[in-house]
Amino acid sequence: MLGINMADPGILCYQHCGPKVFCLALSEKCPCCSMSLGSTNMKLPPFRLPYPFVEPRPCSIILKPTEGDFLNDYYNFMDLHIGVTTSTGVIVEYDKDGIRRTYNKGKNSPWAQSLLVDTICDGWMEHWDAVLDETCMQKRWLSDEYQEITHNCYTFVLAFLRNLNYSRLSSAAQSKTLFCEKYICPRTTAAGKYISLYRKIRDNGHYIHPTDKTV
Repeated sequence: MLGINMADPGILCYQHCGPKVFCLALSEKCPCCSMSLGSTNMKLPPFRLPYPFVEPRPCSIILKPTEGDFLNDYYNFMDLHIGVTTSTGVIVEYDKDGIRRTYNKGKNSPWAQSLLVDTICDGWMEHWDAVLDETCMQKRWLSDEYQEITHNCYTFVLAFLRNLNYSRLSSAAQSKTLFCEKYICPRTTAAGKYISLYRKIRDNGHYIHPTDKTV
């Protein structure tokens, strides 16, 4: 069982008198009706929302903001950085400095708050590492070859996935647009909703969701 990510703010959701309330810590009174909160009179007991970000996992494709982290710094118009992890969790990435390998440093790692794009089954780990090493050895990934728009971290990851020949992932990697539609956009869209909710709570202490109206 995976432990709780140390960066998880722990958003709670509950329903007391009507609207759903989202917060980081339960107050003594309901912010909607000012009545005392109690587990016996709640329409929906408090539960913790799933945290969409992960610490780097073995043999995975992961995303992070180019600068800062998702919860506090990222907005839709900002660039994302994509990387690959080895079977031992080492992060392999390509940027203006060429191929770089970063050892996961837990909560102090710039990758500690990542989006998991996808991962593979255990039986493919040895093949994953071998193909990744072969891809990294290619001269096209030298720092001199880097181009911010046309030959970047995304180009590197897609090239690796095409070489991997791993069913659905490799098929989607044949096209930058298709891979983005199938793997990047769904993850960033879901994460964006969590980020927006977190910031409303952070700035106001809680967020009250309007009650759904029946037709």
